[in-house]
Formats: sequence, structure tokens, C-alpha cells
Amino acid sequence: MDSGFENSNFEEQGYSSQLPTGRPFSIRIFCPDGNPVGLRIISKSNWTGCGLVCPRSILPAVKSRKEFAQPGVYVLVGPPEDGELPKIYVGEGDPVGPRLEQHYANKEFWTWAIFFVSTDSSLNKAHVQHLEAKLLEMARQAKRATLDNANSPQMPALSEAETADAESFLADMLSIFPLVGLTVFEKTTVAKSSTRHEFKIEAKGITARGYETPEGFIVLQGSTAVLAEVASIHRYLSDLRKELQSQGVLISRGDHLVFTQDYLFNSPSTAAGVVQGRSANGRIDWKDHLGRTLKEFQKEKMGASN
Repeated sequence: MDSGFENSNFEEQGYSSQLPTGRPFSIRIFCPDGNPVGLRIISKSNWTGCGLVCPRSILPAVKSRKEFAQPGVYVLVGPPEDGELPKIYVGEGDPVGPRLEQHYANKEFWTWAIFFVSTDSSLNKAHVQHLEAKLLEMARQAKRATLDNANSPQMPALSEAETADAESFLADMLSIFPLVGLTVFEKTTVAKSSTRHEFKIEAKGITARGYETPEGFIVLQGSTAVLAEVASIHRYLSDLRKELQSQGVLISRGDHLVFTQDYLFNSPSTAAGVVQGRSANGRIDWKDHLGRTLKEFQKEKMGASN
């Protein structure tokens, strides 16, 4: 299966991220057992690497494949335990297979994994250690997942040329993660004000501003949120607010909370719920400078494009 996309339209919609942009590319996903939710091998045009997506349940059946015997970097992924942030563990192995087998036996949280190896034996132990350290650093900065890693690995000593090779490999990895639903490594980068259509919520003495992107809804740094939650708030919203406070995304200031950074939520409603401390319909609660709800704005925009 080949798929390609161009990123220029994303900028027009007010979207920006750390991902490489500007050049279309194609992705090939091969399902060796004929099961689209089984083992998937992902390759990219003009790339000497490949990624393997492996559900935990089938690891014993596929661990003898040649890719598991190579040096690689991997991410274990599990569902949210509290709130809506997934739980991940980043690691490396030379070879990668035995490390995944250890986690199969000893780590309970993960339900699937993705790992990357080279197709031409160009990755060595130092390369995958570099990739592991960079992914962990990015995940900690992005604050879009709960990390199971307790320690921060040391960056290995690489030559300038080897570092360039590793960084090039990393860039291709980062373009693949979102295609398998893993968006935990991109720190939110706000688009220019001229390319985004902002909305706000004003209620109970707080003001929050944000805008919609293809990934969800970004609440802007400096926005405020209510301190007290209503008794009927959904648990996942309450847990998410606590999680964002523990990560320092939300801090208490007087009688309200403040966003210390721009933060991407998976939907306008989740963003509105966190801001207001209650369940919310974000397509109704977010309004632009003309008083139009997000829903009304989207309807008008859809009509204008016909």
C-alpha cells in the first residue's frame, strides 16, 4: 500500500510541527501474514531503514524474522492509564529482538511496539543509542505521553559524519510515527498568527485561546483555565488535568490555572473540557472574534469551498 501527502496545505490551516515538511514522499506498508492489524513492515522511498509495527500478542510468532536480529531502536506503546495520554517506553538493542522478548515477559503496560532497523546494516550500537537518547529527549519535551523510562541514557560519542547519518535516519523515523498513530515526539509549534483562525473561551474569569489543526486543537501559552472542577466532570478529563499539572503544562496561579506552553489536545472538546473543568462540546464553546462557534465557522468554510 503506497500513500503520499504534501504538507503545504497544513500551513494554510494553521498547522506546524517538528516534522520535516515541504517534500512529498511515499510510504509502503507490507503485511507479511496478510493481516492488516498484524505485523506491518514500513518502508519509505529513498530510505535505507524500515519500521516494524508489532502487536504484543504476536511477538512469539514473529520474533525469528531477520529484522529482530539487527541493531534497532524501539518504542513500546500502551493505552492511557489515567487521562488520555498514552504510556510509552523507548529503548534500543543490539540485537533488538532479545530486548523485546524481555519486555514481553516483564512489562505489562504495552499492547504494541514499533521498532526501526536498517536494510543495509548501516546502523550500529552507537547509532541506536543516539536514536534512543534523542527520542527520549523529544518525548520529555513534547509532554504528550507518560514515560515508563526511569533513566536518561547518555548520548554516545559519534563522529560528525556518524551523527549526521543518525540524525538523517531519525528524520525519516519521525515522518513515519504519525502514520501509525504515534504523535508523542512532536513538540507543539504554533503557526504564524496570519495563517491560523483563533477561537477563545471566556467563562468564570478565565480566557483561553486556541485554534484547530489536522491533529486536534492547540490551546495557546498564557491561556487560563478554571481551578475548581465540577462534581460531574468525566474522570478522564479530571485525570488529564492532574497529569498536565504534574508535567508543568498547567500551573496554579491565584484562583485559576495557566498554560505554560502551547499544548495540543486530540479534540476541541477535550481542550474545552480541560479549560472549563467540566464536560464540554468544543465545537459550541470555542468562538471566534465574530462570535461564531467553531461548528458555525466550519460549516461556513465548507460551504465556501463548494
